[in-house]
This record gives sequence, structure tokens and C-alpha cells, in this order.
Amino acid sequence: MATIFYARVSTTDQTVEHQRTQAEAAGFKIDRIVSDHGVSGISTRLAERPEGKRLFDILRSGDTLVVRWIDRLGRNYGDVCDAIREFMRRGVVIRTVINGLTFDGATKDPMQQAVRDALIAFMAATAQANAEAIKEAQRAGIALARSKEEIKYLGRKPSYTRAQFETTVAMLDQGTGISAISTATTLSRQSIYRIRDERAAAEASLVNWGL
Repeated sequence: MATIFYARVSTTDQTVEHQRTQAEAAGFKIDRIVSDHGVSGISTRLAERPEGKRLFDILRSGDTLVVRWIDRLGRNYGDVCDAIREFMRRGVVIRTVINGLTFDGATKDPMQQAVRDALIAFMAATAQANAEAIKEAQRAGIALARSKEEIKYLGRKPSYTRAQFETTVAMLDQGTGISAISTATTLSRQSIYRIRDERAAAEASLVNWGL
């Protein structure tokens, strides 16, 4: 029985190493890492990614699949639900680093199955909603940045990277507390409050600096 960690990084400032470090800090003992780079979780299904499709070949009954959060599997509701259910059908346990969720097909109790499936559906829907919210924030940020193109002074460089911004937005939309977000992203509480209260401006600052 193996513990396989899957990471998906879609931007240049995200790293597999950061996701792996988070997983190990949460207590996971990883036997193997499978990762996709520069791949969209919205438009590319898990089974169509260069490395994501390997999961369907290497995972066996009794194995554990670890991901930072559900959105690493994908940000398309149907794809995420289908992938998780297929892995469970094969006897694979899926665990997340953020929020410590566990999904498996062991239970035969209809009520427990219903609760589990509802949670999977909710998390998959949240992953897609987060992606849409980030895209909207990007559009708003770009629009705001363009409206200020005549201003040559860029202001202070953002204290957060694109990856930290996206992770913070996702966790805020999940209702995660400020302290937990600060621990996961290493950002100061002040930076997180700014992203929460001035999301478009925070996105615009990244765009202005070409981040």
C-alpha cells in the first residue's frame, strides 16, 4: 500500500516542493510524487493531463492519494466528482492536506454514503466556484490596472506571490480562518486582510508588477 502525492502547478511561481512540504508538515509520509506543470484545472481533465492520467494506472486498492486540496485534482465540477468516485471504486483513499478531509468507498451504510457523496459534490463545486472567482478577480484587476496605465509609479511591490494570492482567495472562499490561512501561506494577517477586503486592488497590484 503506497501513499502517492499528486500536485498540479499552473503558474511559474507555484512549486511542487511547496505543496509537498505542506503535506509532510501535516504528517503525511509520501512514497511517490506525481505532478503536472502549467496545466489548467478548468479546461484539462485529470485523465487528459500528462501525469494526471498516470494516477489511473498506478493507484491500486489500499493506496492513498494525497492532494493539497480538491482543486489540485481539478476545478471542473463533473471531472472532480468523476475522478474521486472512480478512485474510491478502485479501493483508493483520497485525503487532503487542507482541512484534513478523507474520502473512501469503505462504508456500506447508505446514510454515510449520502453524506460523503454530498461533501464530494460540495467540494468539487467549491473548487469550480473558486476558479471562477479568481478569474473574475483577474479580470477586475486587469481592468483596474489598465485604467491607471497613465500612472507610472507602481507603488509598493506586493508582499504576496500569485500562488499565495490564489491560495488565500480559495481558502477565504472556503470560510477558512485568517490564522489558518496565514499558517498555510506564510503571509501576514495584514496581507490576508487586504486580499480579503480589496481583492480587485490586490489583483491589480500583481498585474502592475507583472506577477
